[in-house]
Amino acid sequence: MLVINSNDVKIYNLSHGKSLPEWLSDKKRRALMKKDLDVRRRIELIQDFDMPAVSDCIQMSPDGQYILVTGVYKPRVRCFEVKNLSMKFERCFDSEVTKFQIISDDYSKVVFLQCDRYVEFHAQFGRYYRLRIPKFGRDLKYHYPSCDLFVVGSGPDIYRINLEQGRFLAPFTTDASELNALDINPLHQLLVVGTKEGKVEAWDPRAKRRAGVLDCALGAVTTETRITSLPAVTSLKFKDSTVMGVGTSTGQILLYDIRSDKPFTVKDHQYGKEIKKLAFHPYQGHDLVASMDSRVLRYWDKDTGKPFCSIEAKADFNDFCLVPDTGMMFLANEDKKMLTYYIPSLGPAPSWCSFLDNLTEELEETNVTSVYDDYKFVTAKDLDELGLSHLNKKACPYLYPSTSRPLNP
Repeated sequence: MLVINSNDVKIYNLSHGKSLPEWLSDKKRRALMKKDLDVRRRIELIQDFDMPAVSDCIQMSPDGQYILVTGVYKPRVRCFEVKNLSMKFERCFDSEVTKFQIISDDYSKVVFLQCDRYVEFHAQFGRYYRLRIPKFGRDLKYHYPSCDLFVVGSGPDIYRINLEQGRFLAPFTTDASELNALDINPLHQLLVVGTKEGKVEAWDPRAKRRAGVLDCALGAVTTETRITSLPAVTSLKFKDSTVMGVGTSTGQILLYDIRSDKPFTVKDHQYGKEIKKLAFHPYQGHDLVASMDSRVLRYWDKDTGKPFCSIEAKADFNDFCLVPDTGMMFLANEDKKMLTYYIPSLGPAPSWCSFLDNLTEELEETNVTSVYDDYKFVTAKDLDELGLSHLNKKACPYLYPSTSRPLNP
């Protein structure tokens, strides 16, 4: 386990540490734990919580008992049961999964959108049915009141698959050339889709007509943002009946009250990479926004944009999942091991791993090693005394590792 201090917020990386191979005997495991400090300090929260090569998407079932992860290679889905902290089953596919959604309380009903235009429906026993859509899909959402599955992709149409009748319905045709993301408001059932042209189109599934268009590309341009191309909408997320988050391909997040065409908060990741996912997390009476691109996952205040904390990793991020009403999250990335983080400031540990609260309370009193603990800031006078005054001509400051021996000029 690794403790990170980001903006005076402690973040516990529960995935940090070396993994032991399965074929290692118990005797060798005990001997290795005595010799290696990293192995002794590691925490294996969920057994075999990894993929053969890369993890693409990760979600938790609505009942909070199962974690489903898709990855490669071979394309597959793995289901982990938190009650036993181990893998429940594994299924393989013919092609890689782009997105998926759990449409039941547990793992018994899941829809997978694959990269070869196939949509697979899985039941508790395995694959139930598969069909093909006309264009390559990029996102999907299930509309519970009408039993319609909405799919968007590299075309202007919002495909509708009615799971009660078992057939395609007439699609909704937008004014966009391509659609990247969609979301459905759980309160008033408004359907919103993000376009390549940087617009958000809202559709009413009951009236089957477009309710409005929001131009987000212009709202992303401010004095504090750096934009080099037309921002496309890459992610959408509703917080409640009125607040909506929009992520762009140039790294900005815009928060709207859908009754207004101007964002009330604009946040820039400063990396110029597309925002892959958005989420909202309650914190001390107000809300934090969790926004992720391939390099960083940031938490920041919804109203002011003030940063709360951030998480970075060596491998690029693909997806993340927040455990409801807790401070724990899971991340899928371009690596074998899925990442597990716990932030006590955001909430308690889940009931199935409540021992983490006691563990983190003991570590709260220990000092966290900062990246600059072994370095010393030197002034111009110090450089003159050490005979290194020629470094003053450099434009940027220097940090030198501290040492117990004197520096000889």
